Amino acid sequence: MSHKRMPKRKAAIAVGGAAALGAAAILLPNANASQDGASDGAAAAPRTLKAGDASDLASQLAGLLGDAFAGSYYDGENKQLVVNVVAGDDNTVVVQAKKAGAAVREVDNSMTELEAGARTLKAEATIPGTSWAVDPRTNKILVTADRTVTGEKWDRLESTVESLGSGMATIKKSAGTFKTFVSGGDAIFSGGARCSLGFNVTAGDGTPAFLTAGHCAAGGDQWSDAQGGAPIATVDQAVFPGEGDFALVKYDDPATQAPSDVDVGDQSVPISQAAEATVGQEVFRMGSTTGLADGQVLGLNATVNYPEGTVTGLIQTDVCAEPGDSGGSMFTRDGLAIGLTSGGSGDCTSGGETFFQPVTTALAAVGATLGADGGAGAGDQAGGDQAGGEQDAGGEQGAGQDAGGEQAGAGEEAGAGDGAGQDAGQDAGQDAGQDAGQESGLTDTH
Repeated sequence: MSHKRMPKRKAAIAVGGAAALGAAAILLPNANASQDGASDGAAAAPRTLKAGDASDLASQLAGLLGDAFAGSYYDGENKQLVVNVVAGDDNTVVVQAKKAGAAVREVDNSMTELEAGARTLKAEATIPGTSWAVDPRTNKILVTADRTVTGEKWDRLESTVESLGSGMATIKKSAGTFKTFVSGGDAIFSGGARCSLGFNVTAGDGTPAFLTAGHCAAGGDQWSDAQGGAPIATVDQAVFPGEGDFALVKYDDPATQAPSDVDVGDQSVPISQAAEATVGQEVFRMGSTTGLADGQVLGLNATVNYPEGTVTGLIQTDVCAEPGDSGGSMFTRDGLAIGLTSGGSGDCTSGGETFFQPVTTALAAVGATLGADGGAGAGDQAGGDQAGGEQDAGGEQGAGQDAGGEQAGAGEEAGAGDGAGQDAGQDAGQDAGQDAGQESGLTDTH
């Protein structure tokens, strides 16, 4: 299976010399090793970290700093972890964070206060078309309302935010409509529904399976890899709405080969393991409608109020997506599985917000393993063949309706276009003479 269309906001595959580089060479970044060998005198200087290592350090510091920890984010430009602390009169926490290698920023709002604010929003402003997540870069709760939130609903949301107090939250308006990205069309199919395969995994009983979005399971229990084709997998577990948006789908043939990689068109990205997301982290998404897209993580533990119900614990990003991309894989250039596409607003022409189910949470809930830990792995086919040519992506099933009852599934062509699998040497802006050793494999071209 392959993808045949790239979004306007796309991540292009670079080439070096006369031949395209292999996936491992392209996608592994230059060594950004932590400064573990630094002398004691330099111990307070922020360490240079890869995003995955920054996530691990953030988890350690959250436990070490306790109530003083107020969130963290990854500074991609300087390749440093920035940790927010509410120090008060205790300067020890600042010293501890700096010794651990983080850049430290003192802030006013504690995580306890921010989480309490999020609970207030849940209790008083659970309105379809709204979302919220803690933004550690502003040390506030970022509240987003789509275009359906008007009149009394907007007044209610605004008054709830104001009740949290000055400096606790901000409201952002989205031009689109929050919706799940399931659609009629191609990739992985069940009846008239189309979604994207996320990551191949090994189920708890040792059989091959894959993860996709939980709302995709509403389309049916049996899924195929071609429109109208014979079923190849059956839904085993699914969660949506509620505490996540994920499903475990087991392959019907226990001998199915399900490698740990994501097919991005003309190459595969090896996936080594699942990892937690970090705010500020660069990520890539593969989906059967729009192919490969890139962006960054904006917030964690996001709550999204879809028309079908509230989903908690998601990752908020600025990566674009469209109907049919649901369930598709979000990953890093160095092969970490991060998320499964859930839903959002906008498209890959105008942009918007997209929310993802954390892979780590889904694996723990269904008892599956991924990558080296599981043997079966991730993203064998991150979406599937564009089997029907130019399939109409508009016939979205019930999950795709907006609060006003109109069809929210974009009625656009999802069929064979230029293709994620086109010759990378034809991508605009790519220098065919790049050095093969340069870190440029998945290049942001938007």
